[in-house]
Order: sequence, then C-alpha cells, then structure tokens
Amino acid sequence: MAQTEHDLEGAYALRTPADSRRYYRDWAESYDSAFARATAYRSPGVIAAAYAGLGGRGPVLDVGAGTGLVGEALQGAGIGPVDGIDISAEMLAAAERKRVYRRTIQADLTQRLDLPDAAYAGCISAGTFTTGHVGPDAFGELLRVAQPGGVFAVTVHSAFYEAAGFADAFAAMAGHIRDFRTEPFRIYGEGSAGDHGGDMGWIVSFRKA
Repeated sequence: MAQTEHDLEGAYALRTPADSRRYYRDWAESYDSAFARATAYRSPGVIAAAYAGLGGRGPVLDVGAGTGLVGEALQGAGIGPVDGIDISAEMLAAAERKRVYRRTIQADLTQRLDLPDAAYAGCISAGTFTTGHVGPDAFGELLRVAQPGGVFAVTVHSAFYEAAGFADAFAAMAGHIRDFRTEPFRIYGEGSAGDHGGDMGWIVSFRKA
C-alpha cells in the first residue's frame, strides 16, 4: 500500500475531533488519488451496493462523507437525493465539486446534529466508524434522524468492531433496530500491499424499528 504524508497510520492515530479537522484539512486535495485510487479502496462501492441491495432509497445521509466517494457510488446506483455530513470543511469542499450531494453539512458526529427527526430514509457510511474517528455512540443521533424502517448500511473495521465497543452497542440497540446483519469484506483491492493491504471490515446493516 502506497505511503504518503497522510496515510492510515496517521488517520488511526487521531484521538479528538480537532485532530480530525487538522488532519483531513491537509489531506483533502490528495485523498482520492494518493489514498483511494492508490489502494483500490473498496469500501464506498461495497457499502453503496449493500444499501441498494437492501432496497435503500433517498433521501439518504452519507455519514462521514469525506470527498464524496460514497455519494458518487450512490449516484451510480441511481439512489438520491443524498446529503453528506462530515467534520472537515475541506473534504466537503472536494465533495461538493463532484455535484453528487443535495447539500453538505459540516458537523461533529459525536455531538447532537442540527437535523430534524425522521428526515432520512436511511444512513450510509464508509470508513468513518473506526478508531480515532466516530464511535458507536453516534448511532443514537443517526437513529433519531432516520425514518421508521429506515435502512442503515455502514462499514466498521474488523480490528475495532469489538475493541471499540461496536458489538456491545449494536446488541444494546436491539429494541430500536431490526434485521441486523453483519457480513465480512476486504477493504482494499487484491493488489494492495503494506501493513493494511489485507485489512478486513464488516458491512453492518439493519433497519430502524
């Protein structure tokens, strides 16, 4: 896996929202070329296909939208409208240039969101629920802004699924969600090398009860 000034080791070392803002501010312009294409990053396409396969529709909230890779994949699947939310203004600026979002929202996903109840038919996310970024506590707010029956399809890095409390959090949500399912997938393409080339993740899907 190609190493750049900004890479996975740096991303996994983030600990606070302020860390994320600083790190992704400087990575925004090169993220697609130096990371996503260089590593054959599969998560955005995989999760968009999962959302579509579950009958997901718009309006959908792309959680941790970054430079808009999931938005592009959803557009390719004919799903919209899509709103993108992220902590980094610079990443969202890159996403806006792709013209795949109805709107973009800069917000800290660890805090209450300035969004109305039941605003979305579903939530989707790739690469956001991992160490140093957004933990399982964010699902309380995401459930609030989703409609009853709303589809959720998110990736969670397998190394952090239990260690960061995701497994326990999903179990505790049992009364609020239904049709819960996990499916393993490879995060990067077959040709990816380096320490993270073989990393695995979980596709986590469910519906709001």
